[in-house]
Amino acid sequence: MSSVSPIQIPSRLPLLLTHEGVLLPGSTMRTSVDSARNLQLVRSRLLKGTSLQSTILGVIPNTPDPASDAQDLPPLHRIGTAALAVQVVGSNWPKPHYTLLITGLCRFQIVQVLKEKPYPIAEVEQLDRLEEFPNTCKMREELGELSEQFYKYAVQLVEMLDMSVPAVAKLRRLLDSLPREALPDILTSIIRTSNKEKLQILDAVSLEERFKMTIPLLVRQIEGLKLLQKTRKPKQDDDKRVIAIRPIRRITHIPGTLEDEDEDEDNDDIVMLEKKIRTSSMPEQAHKVCVKEIKRLKKMPQSMPEYALTRNYLELMVELPWNKSTTDRLDIRAARILLDNDHYAMEKLKKRVLEYLAVRQLKNNLKGPILCFVGPPGVGKTSVGRSVAKTLGREFHRIALGGVCDQSDIRGHRRTYVGSMPGRIINGLKTVGVNNPVFLLDEVDKLGKSLQGDPAAALLEVLDPEQNHNFTDHYLNVAFDLSQVLFIATANTTATIPAALLDRMEIIQVPGYTQEEKIEIAHRHLIPKQLEQHGLTPQQIQIPQVTTLDIITRYTREAGVRSLDRKLGAICRAVAVKVAEVQPKEAKLERSDVAEREDTQGIVQFVNCVRTTVFHVCREHILEDEKPESISDTADLALPPEMPILIDFHALKDILGPPMYEMEVSQRLSQPGVAIGLAWTPLGGEIMFVEASRMDGEGQLTLTGQLGDVMKESAHLAISWLRSNAKKYQLTNAFGSFDLLDNTDIHLHFPAGAVTKDGPSAGVTIVTCLASLFSGRLVRSDVAMTGEITLRGLVLPVGGIKDKVLAAHRAGLKQVIIPRRNEKDLEGVPGNVRQDLSFVTASCLDEQPEGAHPHPHRSALFHTAGTTKDIFNVSWLLSLLPLT
Repeated sequence: MSSVSPIQIPSRLPLLLTHEGVLLPGSTMRTSVDSARNLQLVRSRLLKGTSLQSTILGVIPNTPDPASDAQDLPPLHRIGTAALAVQVVGSNWPKPHYTLLITGLCRFQIVQVLKEKPYPIAEVEQLDRLEEFPNTCKMREELGELSEQFYKYAVQLVEMLDMSVPAVAKLRRLLDSLPREALPDILTSIIRTSNKEKLQILDAVSLEERFKMTIPLLVRQIEGLKLLQKTRKPKQDDDKRVIAIRPIRRITHIPGTLEDEDEDEDNDDIVMLEKKIRTSSMPEQAHKVCVKEIKRLKKMPQSMPEYALTRNYLELMVELPWNKSTTDRLDIRAARILLDNDHYAMEKLKKRVLEYLAVRQLKNNLKGPILCFVGPPGVGKTSVGRSVAKTLGREFHRIALGGVCDQSDIRGHRRTYVGSMPGRIINGLKTVGVNNPVFLLDEVDKLGKSLQGDPAAALLEVLDPEQNHNFTDHYLNVAFDLSQVLFIATANTTATIPAALLDRMEIIQVPGYTQEEKIEIAHRHLIPKQLEQHGLTPQQIQIPQVTTLDIITRYTREAGVRSLDRKLGAICRAVAVKVAEVQPKEAKLERSDVAEREDTQGIVQFVNCVRTTVFHVCREHILEDEKPESISDTADLALPPEMPILIDFHALKDILGPPMYEMEVSQRLSQPGVAIGLAWTPLGGEIMFVEASRMDGEGQLTLTGQLGDVMKESAHLAISWLRSNAKKYQLTNAFGSFDLLDNTDIHLHFPAGAVTKDGPSAGVTIVTCLASLFSGRLVRSDVAMTGEITLRGLVLPVGGIKDKVLAAHRAGLKQVIIPRRNEKDLEGVPGNVRQDLSFVTASCLDEQPEGAHPHPHRSALFHTAGTTKDIFNVSWLLSLLPLT
């Protein structure tokens, strides 16, 4: 055995520059290859190389990112690791890149760089000995006491782990069979160390120095495990003590004995209730009522139906938190960090919560405000309420008001009724056990009415900061103080909330998200949540931001993120099937509590590394070039980890099907008589097409598309204004008459007829659509508009500007026309959206642009707007495209 000469690596090696970690001899690492130099190396040496020797690379740890593709070769680290490429996986999306699975063989030192382009090649000097049959005894004698000390620490570290885990048991057996000089490198790659520490181990060429540097790292890991075991031991002892005591209690308690009778005596219902009433801290008025009822209860036989009713009433009175409250966490900085971590964007809402905290910190007896979050579904209104409670350190209780049509649900039933009970407010206080919780009144805009009363009217007292300090529930018939409760209501629209109830609440608008905000929310919150729910890890699936943008634009069209969350869940389910099909049974390891805190992945990589038989494989690759099948055999032995499934557009199409939404704006506006409007709905803003056509007839105006009365009036206003200004703008019908309805019928249609449409914001769009029809000129396909008009042509302000602008941005439009009096509402639009869009403000339909000169071949209707962008009229819009 001793006559076998050491194995030598090639004297010239191609250099692979990595920045993802430090590869040590005897360990495996997966690295991404996306820089030009590394890509060329993989293509030339690994994919096209015919010799097995070409699979040996020189891995150099590089602090700067090699993906920067700088022209000059960066300064190289002096020492690197010769590595064997075990697996190569490539992808062309989003850009060409490869992922290599490499196994470290030995150290080398760069003598000189022979070539820099297309990839660096260097002359190297081998620093570590590679032997197929190392002389273990001789090595132990050379290292002496240092080797034995290191070995003892390594054994102690492994034995502190759970030996029932197959990887840990395998590691314990391999400690004796591995050569001692390989242990420092292998154990350093397993335990928790920083890249800086690994780099120091790599630079330690002397074996003695390497042992001395690794022993403190082992000791640090052992001390950490000891501390972890000490913290978990008391909890395990307490659990054992409870298990041991419970059977004794069951055995010592014998029914029918004298002790049992005494216990029943002490637990008498009336005596206990009376004792609780005396010791409770309820107000004087409530205390008098309870004393009166307990006296009646003592005189009442238990067989009477009223006995159970009175007893239930007294038990509720005792359980209510009359004076029990929690202390607010008045830390503004911690609250800001918590809100930012839980929710992205929503700056206005977070600002209001922090203002409440700041005032609460300065004035302790602040009454709880009544906040109402109004916005489309899926934007996080309910979850924000939960985060507010978490920020304050208060209890949280949600009351769903959707479909509630009985005022007794709010105020409770009177005790004269059979089966009477308190309302949801008092029940919620009993559930949380404190008098200052956060109550979330969900969907307050969906309250109904019935013969049992109006629950919205019953909420007037609850949601009035000046009155709710003595809220009286019909069941209690005693005033309860609700002034310390922080009420948060949510609604999709304020249109269905009664004016008196709306006046008692502070409205905070929660608009829909922009595309950029949705991408951030998806990668910060939605994707990690879906991966956890489906049992996946980031090493198994990767969803790039470009793919997320495709899902947002092509598969969902919403203001919130609920549909986006469902699409991500569908992707995770499809990937879970693929992972479950290819996952080997032997890779499923049972992990103990201690092993969960250890780097088990590193241990598995170590076992895989040992199974490759590094020394034997290296000899085969250098001396036996005629066996090309040995690479696949080695990869099978190594059991390399599977590459993550990358979700690109093709995978997206296979999983979710063809895109649901394709931009059809330019196709819809390919002929005169079509314009794009902006509408607000409880689900967020949407773009809306308006189409018009004319035909011979008797001057009738036909409106279709399930329009409400307000939109019908807007259409009549638009046609009246155009008829009165037809001569001024040279608008004529098909017969050349300035009377646009002379022997002409007009049909005005709003597509998506199954959806009811109403609201005062379509006047400008209808005027533009009809003017386009009578002028024969196209409306620009990248312009959307909103605004109501008067009979004199004034443009009136409308609501929902932010939601409408976001809808135009989602649809890929470039310009938005809004009333001039709505210009102040643009401050609430995110900055990136304002940069992508140009805004034109309108005050009057017949206002002429300043500095505009009439075109010699056009009438006054087709004046150009020049450079004045803040003035809008019909002539400006219709002059944007040439005559058809």
